[in-house]
Amino acid sequence: MDKIQNTYRVISNERLCAHFWRLTFDAPQLAQEVQPGQFVHIRTADGLEPLFRRPFSIYRAQRYVEILYEPIGPGTRLLAVKQKGDSLDVLGPLGTGFKMPPERTKQVVMIAGGIGVAPMLILTDILKKKKYELILLYGGRTRGHVYPMKEFKDSGVKVYISTDDGSVGSKGRVSVLFDKVHFNPLTTFIYTCGPNPMIKGVQEFAAKHNIGGQASCEEIMACGLGACLGCSIETKHGYRTVCYDGPAFDLEEVIFY
Repeated sequence: MDKIQNTYRVISNERLCAHFWRLTFDAPQLAQEVQPGQFVHIRTADGLEPLFRRPFSIYRAQRYVEILYEPIGPGTRLLAVKQKGDSLDVLGPLGTGFKMPPERTKQVVMIAGGIGVAPMLILTDILKKKKYELILLYGGRTRGHVYPMKEFKDSGVKVYISTDDGSVGSKGRVSVLFDKVHFNPLTTFIYTCGPNPMIKGVQEFAAKHNIGGQASCEEIMACGLGACLGCSIETKHGYRTVCYDGPAFDLEEVIFY
């Protein structure tokens, strides 16, 4: 599908928990063609402030397109006041999405931190058709960063949760959940998304146990098209843009410090 800028109608905009919201908009062509791991670039204001669009991983794409977001800055706070019937200026789909697991894969482990859980549901919708064992390890800061995740559970995903303060699930970073899973280097494949320190930890764990995977990276973006190079990150193959070459990269490819 070509990158398309269009105006879509908001279907719903709801708070899922204290910190996370889900916005749904009517974009049938986008919903049909988008790949897991791709994102959309949304203009959150009608005027010039904020000037730049905001990138959002696609959370789900069935009849409608859904995004998950946290209203923490001027752009996302404007998004939170959108109501049913409002117009939404969207550019997408953008970026390079996730690769599918190797043929030998039997178990897929999704590891997400915070709003990094966003691209994992659309991925689940594809993977559940392949009869993999699906596991989600999710780390949030507090109870307010954890929503019911009913869609994952309804899709047969085993969900394990940790919070920094122990208010939900295990206490600590998402890495405390690694021992919940029997990782097999021959048949396990990892997908991860979240803060860079978290992805680095997953990367080190995967390398130690010889497990393959992919990481969806998060960076501040301006153009979203690979032109301005503002979201460049260092990889083993030189600098790459998150918006065009990514957001999905092979787990071992990205260099973190």
